[in-house]
Amino acid sequence: MKRIESIQNSLVKHWKKLGTTRKERDKFAEFFVEGFHLTEEALKNKSLVKSLVVREGVDIPEDWDAEDVPVYSVTAAVAKEISETEHSQGIFAHCVQPEFTEDEQQTWSKLLLIDAVQDPGNIGTMIRTASASGMDAVVLGKGCADPFSPKTVRSAQGSHFQIPVVKGELPEWISELKERSIPLFGTALLNATPVHEVESQKQFALIVGNEGSGVDPQLLKETDQNLVVPLYGPAESLNVAVATGILLYSLVSKS
Repeated sequence: MKRIESIQNSLVKHWKKLGTTRKERDKFAEFFVEGFHLTEEALKNKSLVKSLVVREGVDIPEDWDAEDVPVYSVTAAVAKEISETEHSQGIFAHCVQPEFTEDEQQTWSKLLLIDAVQDPGNIGTMIRTASASGMDAVVLGKGCADPFSPKTVRSAQGSHFQIPVVKGELPEWISELKERSIPLFGTALLNATPVHEVESQKQFALIVGNEGSGVDPQLLKETDQNLVVPLYGPAESLNVAVATGILLYSLVSKS
């Protein structure tokens, strides 16, 4: 176990930047997670973990599979410097963002496409919901919050290590899905079918969009069918993450 005592250490500065700047995360294709739960989930996909970081006095649970993973012991001052939470548990994982080959992507037949959703909490919740509902992957288009920011990762509760999350050009993905004859559903308020009137699907892609402006009209022109979640009470709209959960669980085939 290596020991780091100074907040001026170059690795400490890198860890801090991974937590605070998208530029650093994008440049190195890495991210930083904090807390026992997220670190344990990361270790279940150990190939993504570059190292563990533990505050002095904090022990790694014996039942974790942390063999061959470098571990850094840090002072309380260093732990405070790299922490993104008010009451840090003093354990962190330095992770690499996963990459997926074209061959792997060709096997995905149930996809959630997200268009310009800017709130990281909503993005994280949708990633978590996609994992829970049995989707194959999540694709984030332009204008979306960073899927690997600390708030997004916390909201997803470890789902980044369970389901592929990729950034891409949605028009290109839509074109590819059409070539593979995968049904494409959009979400809209006008000229849309109530979701409970649609049969479940063994394969499909669902596009959800920004709460304020919805899915880009150019993308909606490419869909096979647009869906809406009916509102039975006086509320004017649903939170996009809540609506996404209703839509996914309605569409996913139970057989």
